[in-house]
Amino acid sequence: MAGRRARTGRGWDASPPRTGDASEPPRPRRGGRGRSADADADAVESPAPPRDESEVAREICLRQLAVRPRTRAELAGALAKRGISEEVSAEVLDRYDEVGIIDDAAFARAWVSSRHAGRGLARRALANELRRKGVDGEVATEALGELDEETEADTARGLVERKLRTARGEPDAIFRRLVGMLARKGYPPGVAIRAVKDALAAQSAEAAEFAEQIDADALADAEGELDRDSRPTD
Repeated sequence: MAGRRARTGRGWDASPPRTGDASEPPRPRRGGRGRSADADADAVESPAPPRDESEVAREICLRQLAVRPRTRAELAGALAKRGISEEVSAEVLDRYDEVGIIDDAAFARAWVSSRHAGRGLARRALANELRRKGVDGEVATEALGELDEETEADTARGLVERKLRTARGEPDAIFRRLVGMLARKGYPPGVAIRAVKDALAAQSAEAAEFAEQIDADALADAEGELDRDSRPTD
């Protein structure tokens, strides 16, 4: 009949299929999802090859040294904590000694210089720190020898003068606090008492009068005896 719209559908007048219709076979997706199950299983089951113990030890040492210089004893302790055998640890550390990566003598000299300048520590306190870090006694003594008595006394006086600027209280109380502060930093009794006496004498008339009454030598002898008595015996 004229004017009738032509039928569409699946009969003689059906349109040809478009790309992507259900009549086309599905295409495999990209991205490796078409791998076989055997390949996936092999990837899961293949363990990583074990790392060489010497390589692990070197890596631990280099990470430690990247933070700050270390002594041989410090690095040996770090390796032991990570389960590195003593044989491998000695081998790696010996090699680092040979090439200069580890240098306990240089470490001790730098430690004494920086800790005395930055914290005002005296030789006795510095010796204790070096011993805790595993530095050999002879090596530590040589490094501490670069810090002479005159330099130590000047540093003690400077520490006291800085503290006196903000110190409050009676001269005798200030005296005890400042001597105690120097003692904790490792200064011998004689050095500490003289440094505080001289600084008090220059502060004010009242402090100078108190300082005149201080017998530095007698106090130093008494403090020295107390210090020796308080040390642990073997």
